[in-house]
Amino acid sequence: MAGGLASAMLARPLAAAGGYDFWFTRLRYDSGDWDVDQRMPSNLITSLIDYTTLRVDPKEHVIALSDPKMLTAPFCYLAGHKLVEFSAAERRNFERYVRNGGFVLVDDCNHDIDGLFARSFEAQMAKIFGSKALKQLPNTHPLYRSFFKFDGPPNTGFELNGWGDDLVHDYLKGIEIEGRLGVLYSNKDYGCEWDYDWRNKRFLAEDNTRFGVNIVMYALSV
Repeated sequence: MAGGLASAMLARPLAAAGGYDFWFTRLRYDSGDWDVDQRMPSNLITSLIDYTTLRVDPKEHVIALSDPKMLTAPFCYLAGHKLVEFSAAERRNFERYVRNGGFVLVDDCNHDIDGLFARSFEAQMAKIFGSKALKQLPNTHPLYRSFFKFDGPPNTGFELNGWGDDLVHDYLKGIEIEGRLGVLYSNKDYGCEWDYDWRNKRFLAEDNTRFGVNIVMYALSV
């Protein structure tokens, strides 16, 4: 499966970085706090190397959302706790990237449903794609079978231990463009869940970054 997805990825008109099939791109935006969960990318990168045959860049790339260079990334990550208010250039690049085949994982680090990040980011999506564009993903979505098999979005420890809003979010949201998921939006705080020293993985009963592998492999296949 991984080899086929890698081939599909290479067929895309994206600028390869050093011959890699995948490189992790974090989006820096002018509002809010974009530089959260700083160890998460290395854990996800390690899992992609361990489980797949993709040629993975071992370094995280940080690119301003307003920079046209972000348009060449195979996958982008955007997260934070605070206000999200895109500039005109940021809004333009976000829309162009998604409409032209890009994939953005957006993670609300507050893991709530009506906090500042959630309300402001959802307002930005409504402004760009329309008020009804962000929709609940069914648990039968191909995302949950793109590499490993899941019955739906796995829970995070922050939900299960009652910290925050005492809610377990049993679905993710997304924005589809012509039947292709271009924005995956999570209130489950996966970034914080995967933000640990990589050596601590050995103590996990099951590697919790496996769902991140699914997200990336789905992003490269559509």
